[in-house]
Amino acid sequence: MDVLRCFTSSEPSQSVTGIAAQVGLHKSSVSRILSTLEQESVVERDPASRKYRLGLGLIAIAGPLLANLDVRHVALGAMRTVAENSGETVALSVWDGHEAVTVEQIPSSRPVKHTSALGSRYSTGGSATVQVFLAAHAERADELLGSGQIELPPGEGSESYRRRLRKVGELGYGVNYGETSPDEAGVAAPVRDHRGEVVAALLVAAPFFRVSEKDVETIAELCRAAAGEIGRRLGSHDPAAPLH
Repeated sequence: MDVLRCFTSSEPSQSVTGIAAQVGLHKSSVSRILSTLEQESVVERDPASRKYRLGLGLIAIAGPLLANLDVRHVALGAMRTVAENSGETVALSVWDGHEAVTVEQIPSSRPVKHTSALGSRYSTGGSATVQVFLAAHAERADELLGSGQIELPPGEGSESYRRRLRKVGELGYGVNYGETSPDEAGVAAPVRDHRGEVVAALLVAAPFFRVSEKDVETIAELCRAAAGEIGRRLGSHDPAAPLH
């Protein structure tokens, strides 16, 4: 990592001797490190100058992170609007294959609010964001449900839960009405990118006592509209398409 940090925007090309001086290693050690990095296309050598520069292999490594950060950046404006209009906390989550991960959040301005730490992970079937991601990936949902990696809501079997996911797909949003916690209510809607894939979920989370069942419908409309706006900014041609 010290070797890689030698490559900067002001000095994008580096020699073995220059790097060795910066990191305090012998030139032979630096040469071996660069050789390994070059094999993985993390660095590349200019044939004329014999100096090294960062390679395209770094993009492959950072690609998933950059994609998530793009969604996060694009979503912030819409998230602030929903937070203002609803008065509740708004969060953005991405899917890592078996859990929903919170990557951004606009906390409610009210004294009593529902929030979670950035990086929080959720794999319970009652979670609104988990419902959205599973509804968008039916085959993966079957695998996770079959392996028991998704904890089903109390009293709900796998077939009943699959029906719920189909309903989420039809409605375009998932609801957690006190299922993961008696103190929380949440509504989540999918965010699609230019490929039509669900790359994130937008969540409105609130204290349960403040949300009636009628309020859920109003919040769902706000959530879907904002998720659609984010999707359009990501290039989605049909951000409100069914999830299955």
